[in-house]
Amino acid sequence: MKIKTTLMLLGLLAVSPVVFAATGIAFVHGTGKQTNALADYWTSEFVNSVRQGIPVPNNYTVINCDFDQYMWEETAAGCLATQLNSFIQAKNIDDLILLTHSNGGNVVRWILSNPTWDSRYPAVINATSRVIALAPSSGGTPLADAVNQGNVFETTLGWLLGYGSNAVKQQQVGWMANYNNTWLFGTAGRPSLGKPFEVVVGSDVDSAIWDSDSYCAGYQYQVALETTQNWLDSCSDGFLNCSSQKAAGTVWFTDKQKTRGQEPLSHQQSRRACFNLDTLIRNHI
Repeated sequence: MKIKTTLMLLGLLAVSPVVFAATGIAFVHGTGKQTNALADYWTSEFVNSVRQGIPVPNNYTVINCDFDQYMWEETAAGCLATQLNSFIQAKNIDDLILLTHSNGGNVVRWILSNPTWDSRYPAVINATSRVIALAPSSGGTPLADAVNQGNVFETTLGWLLGYGSNAVKQQQVGWMANYNNTWLFGTAGRPSLGKPFEVVVGSDVDSAIWDSDSYCAGYQYQVALETTQNWLDSCSDGFLNCSSQKAAGTVWFTDKQKTRGQEPLSHQQSRRACFNLDTLIRNHI
């Protein structure tokens, strides 16, 4: 009887092979309309380093969407859901890690918080195992308020904010407070996102001309962020206050706790291979 049962099981396995799914990682950019985020937003150095942390490094995708729009728009969350679903299906992904930067974390939170909004969302949610959010603008930024009031920030931060786009309007402090209290999950007093939302916080900006670390990701950006930091809290990455970055999910670490040489991560540097950030993420996933 035991032999017969064993043979039957082997026969079932022969006609019904076990299909093993895969771990994948998606790089989700922040504010801006991207057509080549690999080169223009993340850099190949960063992406190629981070993806070595998953079992099959080729199971990755770099998102290119129009995140100048409100997070719920078709060109934002809709585009993200479409590209993620294509990736999930093509690679048979069932363990999806979403690596976001800045406003990309808000677009992802929109999808996780509103599963019935769009028929494409559930497949993304089901496949997602966790989100690693680099400097997320979960609580908005006073600089977005300033840009929409048309003052000096409009010229100082045009490269970063895209001037008066809908995404910038969305990231005004009061607007994000409203979204967090109504449409979005993951902040204090609100339902959980249902997936880990691990945050890396950038706490300062270094732009000393004699310090080689100030040149990582472009010295000119550190100078600009050092300037705008004067209008933010003492703990900020030049674009976001630390409190905004910590508003949703849980903090994985604040830059100096783990970076090489205890260097801070400016908002620009938190999406680049600066101070072993890429290695930290690679080892974590």
